[in-house]
Amino acid sequence: MNNHVISKLDDLITTLIDSVKGYEHSAGKAKSPAFETLFRDLAAERQSAVALLQERSRALGGKPNEFGSAAGTVHRRIEDIHVALGGGDKAIIQAIDRGEDYLNEEFERVFKDEAIDAETQAVVRRAHDSVRHGLTTVEQLKQQVAAA
Repeated sequence: MNNHVISKLDDLITTLIDSVKGYEHSAGKAKSPAFETLFRDLAAERQSAVALLQERSRALGGKPNEFGSAAGTVHRRIEDIHVALGGGDKAIIQAIDRGEDYLNEEFERVFKDEAIDAETQAVVRRAHDSVRHGLTTVEQLKQQVAAA
């Protein structure tokens, strides 16, 4: 069992769970039915990334986390405040953008960690596909909302 690798996977898992919850929360707050559907789809995609990393953690002897973080909960409450103050879908997209940037930074740290074996890095890269997709999607949404 490699505790360092398992710990890094668990950090990513926790942050991804926060992301799943964030997308689900945003779907519930979105005024646009199209955004609601998109956010639910992104949550499901992100949940697949969680499962992928949890499976790798178990294969290494870990007991992966099943819960998000307190910081993720705070982030969702801040989103609620911005929406309540009239920010609407724009505020939701801004909150998602901040979350996606943070998540990407977490993955980038793992990619630079030379103590993580190649097989685990490959699994992390597959999970990161969801993050890249989220970043691209959010960038498109920001442009769409700015043009409206």
